Amino acid sequence: MTDIRGRGIRRLTTVAAAATLLLAACSTTSGSDDDGAQADPEGTAGGDITAAGTYPIESLDPHGAQGASTGTQFAGQAIFSRLVRPAPDGSLVGDLAESWEPNADVSEWTFTLRDDATFSDGEPVTAEDVVASFERMITLDGPNAGNFPEYTMAVTSDTEVTISMPAPDASVPGKLLIFYVLPAEVAPDDTAFFADPVGSGPFTVESFTPGEALELVPNDTYWGDVPQMDSVTLRNIPELSARLTALRTGEIDVVWGIPDDQLAALQGEDALTVETVPSTAVYTMWFNSSIPALATPEVRRALWQAVDFETIISTLYPETGELSEAPVSPLVLGYSPQEPVGYDPDAARAALDAAGFDFTQTLRLQFANAEFRSFVQAVVSDLAEVGVQVEPLEKEQAVFTEDLLALNWDINFQQLATPTYDAASNLGRLYPCAAGRNGYCNAELDSLLAAAGATADEAERTELYGQASEIIWRDAVGMYPMAVSIAYAWNSDLEGFTPDASGLPDFSTVTVSGS
Repeated sequence: MTDIRGRGIRRLTTVAAAATLLLAACSTTSGSDDDGAQADPEGTAGGDITAAGTYPIESLDPHGAQGASTGTQFAGQAIFSRLVRPAPDGSLVGDLAESWEPNADVSEWTFTLRDDATFSDGEPVTAEDVVASFERMITLDGPNAGNFPEYTMAVTSDTEVTISMPAPDASVPGKLLIFYVLPAEVAPDDTAFFADPVGSGPFTVESFTPGEALELVPNDTYWGDVPQMDSVTLRNIPELSARLTALRTGEIDVVWGIPDDQLAALQGEDALTVETVPSTAVYTMWFNSSIPALATPEVRRALWQAVDFETIISTLYPETGELSEAPVSPLVLGYSPQEPVGYDPDAARAALDAAGFDFTQTLRLQFANAEFRSFVQAVVSDLAEVGVQVEPLEKEQAVFTEDLLALNWDINFQQLATPTYDAASNLGRLYPCAAGRNGYCNAELDSLLAAAGATADEAERTELYGQASEIIWRDAVGMYPMAVSIAYAWNSDLEGFTPDASGLPDFSTVTVSGS
């Protein structure tokens, strides 16, 4: 292993932080003046942007218990850097890594780092920082650590790190989309660091009130293009009506996750731009195949046939939903469209009768979040039409998750996203027999998923995941009714804003017209 030079202790004093923020507020991405500050010849720099996302930011620690939450991910991509990041089309591009490649059997990946990246305190980002951050993530054992079971990372040169796995894994680069690099000296139990975090992302933290608001200002030491606005604030406004009112009055500049029934009114506002974009999420309704009532594909498929998803979607989600054709989104590597399961209640009832289905039993359908009530109730009503009794159980998120893992449900509804843009983190992680996530086990499926994870050839992986999807679809491991889109609305004075498929928009390239 190549030795890495020692690092100086970073100074995190209030005075230094204030100086950095003052410089950041004056910075732009083009030119410079006589004092060394970057100038803005076109006069488009500056301005304050306020956004209201769909979920609050409770923590800035991307390695901890909240590491996979939407709010923490939003903060992470603004404050810190990753080895790789997603392009708008879902493909992977370099962030801290300039290139990456696997060994012959895909049991090891080597990432070559750029040499010009620095943290917001001026210290260079080194291979040692990358490895220490990976080890911190594993030690904290948060949600993201589960993507790397028994994986190790090592420094192999001043500009290289290598990840080794106990088995071939072609999806490692995609999994690293939710891995963020911190300074090496940040210990697993260091919570004070996040009161004034040092990162290598495009922004630094001006202020943070957990669950309420995060204010960001440009990081003038950022190795990429320094953001041109003065500040970006993400606020938590729980009530939808209040969020939309704030948007209309100009108190908020950007809102996303807008329900369909509110879109028409917003589209009529001249001062707003409204756009809906496909996401990586699919409404997913697993059957618990481990219980006798749902043990056979014939019963599970009949239940799928009994629900008029096309009408439900066109009624509830005319703008943000469409019938899904696969267990994963079209944006995901490995997507392969399947033959739609048509609505046929007569055929469904006949198939249930033929299978000896017990119509006197009641199936438990669990879900979390009130926004899904109408959809779940519509499914329950359609199943009742063929004589199947279903009890909808709305649970608090923590209880839902605990019961999900314990298989304490008969039908499980969730909006299942694929933040890595790779089917390995959805199909490859959730559907093998060993995962035990839905009571379904199929040796042929296991073999296909293992083969897909063992090759770095994207065309071959797509073919293998297509075969796996065919089995999942045919055996109705679940119902996969809807591919989800995300609706955004923003003040038309914003320039350079691009809606994001994961609900994590990048504000580093946004400017305010006329500022």
